[in-house]
Amino acid sequence: MFPVRPAFLLALLAFVLLAAQPALALPAPMSDAELTEESDVVALVRVKSVTCTSITKDAQTGEALPGYLAKLEVIEAKKGDVVPGGELLVTFRAIPKGALGPWTVFYYPGEEVWTHLVKRAGGVTYASTWWNAKGTDVKAPETTELPTTVGESVLATDAD
Repeated sequence: MFPVRPAFLLALLAFVLLAAQPALALPAPMSDAELTEESDVVALVRVKSVTCTSITKDAQTGEALPGYLAKLEVIEAKKGDVVPGGELLVTFRAIPKGALGPWTVFYYPGEEVWTHLVKRAGGVTYASTWWNAKGTDVKAPETTELPTTVGESVLATDAD
């Protein structure tokens, strides 16, 4: 019989405990082709405004998380029933601080960006297709500060 060393037992215990934990990995990003296939709209947009529409408490952290409605102006469209000058309404929600990964796609007033969107049930608003649905900024946002009070809006400088 071989002697068992305490360091080996400790390493084995650590491995078993870590292996028993659920995987907390960020899902793989979609390719451009996958994003386009899964999306109802692919467009270059300008964010005209972002409004805080709700505050809900996260079930796990208890953190108050704002929900948002962004008004986007279509500049150019590659896919979807949208035209330049048209408007899209996109909903998104903040995630708890310290959460693993970029689970929410944020839209900021004044930014111009290519994005991939899916129509929500009911057909009035859209959501980002996946966590990597928004490309790099064509034009940087005027601010990355978003409203924190229900009914409050942050507007781009030339928003109507």
